[in-house]
Amino acid sequence: MAHVSITRLRLRLARHVLPLVWNTFLVNRQIRAADGHLWSQARGGPSKIFWTLSVWRDEAAMHAFMTSGAHMKAMPKLKHWCDEASAAHWTQEGVRVNWDEVEGRMAAHGWTSKVLNPSPAHAAGSPLGSPK
Repeated sequence: MAHVSITRLRLRLARHVLPLVWNTFLVNRQIRAADGHLWSQARGGPSKIFWTLSVWRDEAAMHAFMTSGAHMKAMPKLKHWCDEASAAHWTQEGVRVNWDEVEGRMAAHGWTSKVLNPSPAHAAGSPLGSPK
């Protein structure tokens, strides 16, 4: 069984886009070399919303990646940059994930992460945050 991790981030200010892109570049370098990494993608969307999707051999491989290198250095910055941040995990057969199911998985299984300036939807506990 593969372990899937998704995140949804909404940046508070446009000035945070460039630092996020730079950190995403560094994290992508790390993830390609990470033991247990099977597949990943990131997507930007409207309203400064960004999604990540990664598939791992198992939860331990994902956790080792999360708590090291560029990813570990980037995570604390997000609570300053974002007004919405959420994540979800699940296990499945196979490596590929259909992006069409990601939002539904977040709605059903997601949780919010700590941000310093939460949007009203984030403060209310919505892993999908504010409407588009």
